Amino acid sequence: MTATRILEPALAYALWAADYPACAHNPVMRAEERAMLGLLPADLRGAIVVDAGCGSGRYIRHALDRGAARVHGVDLSPEMLARAEAVSVQTNGGSRVELRQGSLDALPLEEGIADLALCGLTIGHLEQLEPALAELRRVTRPGGRILCSDVHPTGHALGWLRDFKAGGRRYAVRHTPHLYSHWHAACARLGLAIEQVLEPMLDPVDIPPGARFDRQALDVPVALVFGLRRVPAPLPGAPT
Repeated sequence: MTATRILEPALAYALWAADYPACAHNPVMRAEERAMLGLLPADLRGAIVVDAGCGSGRYIRHALDRGAARVHGVDLSPEMLARAEAVSVQTNGGSRVELRQGSLDALPLEEGIADLALCGLTIGHLEQLEPALAELRRVTRPGGRILCSDVHPTGHALGWLRDFKAGGRRYAVRHTPHLYSHWHAACARLGLAIEQVLEPMLDPVDIPPGARFDRQALDVPVALVFGLRRVPAPLPGAPT
């Protein structure tokens, strides 16, 4: 059996983008998305949303559906941004959506622009967690919320890959597991309050009949989902 080739994210998504839909297209993503949408406010009217690592635009679609006034999508891959542009057109996003190419640890956005920042299944593509969280904090206004998800570290320990097929070959995207202790320490240093932590598990209904997969996946969490808030700065002269 040929070993799966592990690719850096930019190259991986250049190959994957053509077949990457703007929806949760596998059981792990469906479990992650249910948890994220449970934390996403039902009414985003008037809100400015940043989707960091927006990929093909699935959370841009959800933000628009919930009434967001404006969505800024950022992704490292121009090929994935092209897919997100198609979502903007399909949903009549128009002037409500702005897409930019950029890295999660150097977002090309102004400080404090977002009422809500989203980062779905992207942060593990960076080897260091804290620089990405620092950027999400920077672009979120004081008191604003940040929703982040990643593949659960348990999956990495069990040898799971974020793999895909392109040109008849199987590849995987490089992924670094970030433990809860890493999140806790980084958030404490950055002034991010951890308000919710979810560890969604697979729903057996999402497993296609006859699918070949690790049966342990039904017994362990498959994603780690955080609801964070940027702690407002204290007023001048207020006790700390």
